[in-house]
Amino acid sequence: MRVQVGEIRMFFDVEGAKLRAEGAAMREVPTVLLLHGGPGGDHASFKPAYGALADIAQVIYVDHRGQGRSDVGAPDQWRLARWADDVVAFCDALEIDKPIVLGLSFGGFVAAAYATRHPGHPGKLILCSTRAGRPDPEREAAVFERLGGKAAGDAARGFLCGEAPTSDQFREFVRLCRPLYTRVPYDPEKDARQIWKFDVMRSFRDNEDYTFDYLDDLARIKCPTLVLAGEDDPITPPFYSEQMVAKLPAHLVRFERFAHAGHGIAADAPERYFTVLREFIAA
Repeated sequence: MRVQVGEIRMFFDVEGAKLRAEGAAMREVPTVLLLHGGPGGDHASFKPAYGALADIAQVIYVDHRGQGRSDVGAPDQWRLARWADDVVAFCDALEIDKPIVLGLSFGGFVAAAYATRHPGHPGKLILCSTRAGRPDPEREAAVFERLGGKAAGDAARGFLCGEAPTSDQFREFVRLCRPLYTRVPYDPEKDARQIWKFDVMRSFRDNEDYTFDYLDDLARIKCPTLVLAGEDDPITPPFYSEQMVAKLPAHLVRFERFAHAGHGIAADAPERYFTVLREFIAA
C-alpha cells in the first residue's frame, strides 16, 4: 500500500488490527511504527520476526523516502531532517496518534532526528542498535577485528575510515565484515529479499553519515525511551548507546544490553529481545 506524503508516495504494510473485538466492546491497541535500516534498504529486514508483536499492537512497516517501494523523490531530500518530518506527515496522513516508533540502525538515526524535532509527537521511542552522534570508525573497526581477525579489521578500516572507499574496499567489507553483524550464522537470503538503493547509501555517506549529531538534542525528548544494544555489535558498538543514555532524560530512559548479540539482536537473542519489547510496549 502507498499513501501520499507531501510530494511523494510512501509504501507501508500492516500486521494486526488497530481495533479488536472483545465482548461488547472494541479494544484499541497501540501502533508500533518500524523504521528500517540501511540507508538504502527496506522494511523486509523486519519480516517475519516482528510479526510476533501483532498480538499486542498494530505493527506498521514503512519504507523511507527514496528507499524500498516508496517514491524516489528528489535526491536533495535524502536527509535526516526530511526523513524525520516524513514520519510526522505519514502519521498525519493515516491519522496515527502517539505512535510507538522503533528505529533500527539507520532507522534509529531517523528516529532520533524525529523525536528531537517533534518531541511531542511519539508516544514512546525505541532506539535499537544505533547512534545519535558522529561515528567513531576506528572503534567500529576494532570490534570487527576482535570478532573476525586482522583481515576483517583491515577491511573495516578500508571502508569505514577512508573518505572515498573504492568498489574493491566495499566488496571486501561486505565479504569479510557483513557476516560479523550477527552472532548466529549469517543469512544471505535476508539481504537478498530486500530492495537496495545504493545511490541513497552513497548520498548519505557523502552528506550526513559522518557529520550529524543529535546527542545534545536528546534532552528535548518527552516520551519513555528504550535503548537496546548488542555487546558484540561491530557497526554500532554499545558505546554509542551509552552516549545516548547519558543525554536522554534519566526518568524516561530504559537501557538494555544483550550479551553475545551483535547488530541483529532479534536474530541473536530473540526470546529476551521480544520479551523486553513487549514489556515496554505494554507498560
